Amino acid sequence: MISTRAELITYPAPPEAIVNNDFSVRVRLENGEWQEQFPYLVPVDMLNVREASMVTYDFEGVVEVEVTKRDGIFENVDLRPNSYNIPFHQIGNTVTFKVDRPRKLSFEANGERFHNLHLFANPPETNVLDLEDPRTICVKPGNHRTEDLIARLTSSSNGKEALSEVLYFGPGMHYIEEIIFGQGSISRRRCYGSGLNGMRSCRRCHDQRTWNYLFNEYREDNLFALRTNRFLSQHYGGGHHFSGSPSLQHSSWKSEHIHISNFKTFSTRGWSDGIDMMSCSYVDIDDVFLRTSDDCIAIYGSRGKFYGESTNISVTNSVLWADVAHPIMIGVHGDHEHNGDIIENIVFDNIDILEHHEPQDDWGCMAINAADKNIVRNVTYRNFRVKQFELGRLIDIRVFQNPKYNPSPGNRVENIRFENIEFNGVCDNPSFIEGFDGERIVEGGHD
Repeated sequence: MISTRAELITYPAPPEAIVNNDFSVRVRLENGEWQEQFPYLVPVDMLNVREASMVTYDFEGVVEVEVTKRDGIFENVDLRPNSYNIPFHQIGNTVTFKVDRPRKLSFEANGERFHNLHLFANPPETNVLDLEDPRTICVKPGNHRTEDLIARLTSSSNGKEALSEVLYFGPGMHYIEEIIFGQGSISRRRCYGSGLNGMRSCRRCHDQRTWNYLFNEYREDNLFALRTNRFLSQHYGGGHHFSGSPSLQHSSWKSEHIHISNFKTFSTRGWSDGIDMMSCSYVDIDDVFLRTSDDCIAIYGSRGKFYGESTNISVTNSVLWADVAHPIMIGVHGDHEHNGDIIENIVFDNIDILEHHEPQDDWGCMAINAADKNIVRNVTYRNFRVKQFELGRLIDIRVFQNPKYNPSPGNRVENIRFENIEFNGVCDNPSFIEGFDGERIVEGGHD
């Protein structure tokens, strides 16, 4: 049965948010009243930082979108990923089109990919928060100290620490210290809101759920990830927009049973990967848009204080855009002091790659560089659409040692499968499949 419900939800920007006036954007339900949108400024590409735009809204049904270029003229328009095949109508400097399902789009005028407009059309929130629930703690905009937030979330119960279930950040800008959540068992904690500036970290947590973050103008003095999981079990997250982190956008260390969906991020600094997993298992990543200045998706074994294999990871229905480095990197780090790690049972399915630019020699849109005695096996790349990229290779599968990162080479790469990979561009660098020596080899692939 097809739903006939129609709903459009737009959000006012916090007063402190920075606008980019390259485009004006309006949205409406089909034949309804136009609603002006706030185009957030989002910096992109650390090699030459430029100012792109972002608009976001929630809807169900059919929404009409109107985009007007404020300066210059439209010579041509590209709505990427092109695999969506969205028709549009242009009159002068104004383009209109319709979306009938959640989409993450790049609107590019005159071939300009660095001053483009990102349009994130999200599904409506299904986990509606009851602000009258006594378990909900409402936090007003302003500056927040970590210990104050923790104190509000905890209470004494028979000499044991009890945790409130819901933390709600109200509309507006919230400036938060480095770590919001410290150690402890967190049960069904949910965080909502927009305009958050700070880092969230969870250690030894379980059954954690987060939705609806909008990070903007991240603090320069925080050199950590915007979202960090350590020893986390069962995390469900969605609706996040991250921009401006000086380091990893979303990292998980020795964690399991993680589900990430409808996650969007931008970065312009080194080490600012999109989603990284170190020694993680049973991870489901779906419907994400990652535009990063380091690897979009990275899957490693042991690193730092965190040890273990990485297994059973899926990435589906997603858009990867690496202004710098790789859309996908697997295998670089592991337990080199012992026998390495096994990184296995990984599936990428229905992926659009919009850019790859790796100036180092470990090139590859789809890269497996097994190092640190690691074994990487049973990896599937299925239903890929790769657009013309600036620098690198399409495929780079190697048993590998980079002296900057790896005391030891990897051990093996086994059973790598490519299905329905589409690339119609030009690439001067041939794809690479190579072992390290006669024993540390790549074998058992399928095509």
